[in-house]
Amino acid sequence: MKLVILEDFEALSRKAALMVAGRIVVQPRAVIGLATGDSVIGMYSELARLQDDYGLDLSQVTGFNLDEICGLGPSDPRSYGHHLQENLFDKVNLAAARIHMLDGMAPDPHAECIRFEDTIREVGGIDLQILGVGRTGHIAFERPGRSFQVRTGVLDLGDDAMELSSPIHREDSFTPQRALSVGIGTIMNAGEVLLLASGAGKAEVVAASVLSPLDPSIPVSILKLHPRFTLVLDRAAARGLEGKDLTPYI
Repeated sequence: MKLVILEDFEALSRKAALMVAGRIVVQPRAVIGLATGDSVIGMYSELARLQDDYGLDLSQVTGFNLDEICGLGPSDPRSYGHHLQENLFDKVNLAAARIHMLDGMAPDPHAECIRFEDTIREVGGIDLQILGVGRTGHIAFERPGRSFQVRTGVLDLGDDAMELSSPIHREDSFTPQRALSVGIGTIMNAGEVLLLASGAGKAEVVAASVLSPLDPSIPVSILKLHPRFTLVLDRAAARGLEGKDLTPYI
């Protein structure tokens, strides 16, 4: 694991965008897994700025979203697809034909997950997976304390629904019950994993994931087993690591 600590959210967003842009410059046809959530919004804005100001070209990139809520279509402002459309796809020249989204409205969600996995295999796998982390240590919809789902599948959210679905707007009483989610095995098969965490609310789970051994109660901890895993934090999210020996990670 490589650990990068930046001063604030803006610096984190710039650094992460430069890392992603560097991958695209070296590999213009890169396949990138795309997360949603507050931690990655700034990075997506920075990628758009790099395109507008410096000519970064995403037209040959292939993108896969990480997860979606069952029952929500991409035009629904509560959906993860809408979140990505609004914060990334509308701002960059990523070709629509190269964007692959999990369909929350699919009549057979299990068949939709198989289709999605097959498509990932057809393009040769994910080169770079971008992730955020929830306050409970979840990545995608992998809930703490449960066995890791290996491949893209349908998950029951249960009592953790609202915690696991933070990008959803909360103006109404909608509570998601199931979600489509890329599995840990698919994430771990990616050539490289980039995880962003910002804010003091993430400090406890970041410290636990970095300092503890592999623990199913902290799903994000499995990423330490990935040979090319980079964790990018701002100072607030890194607060729990103060005073610890971080030499192996920097």
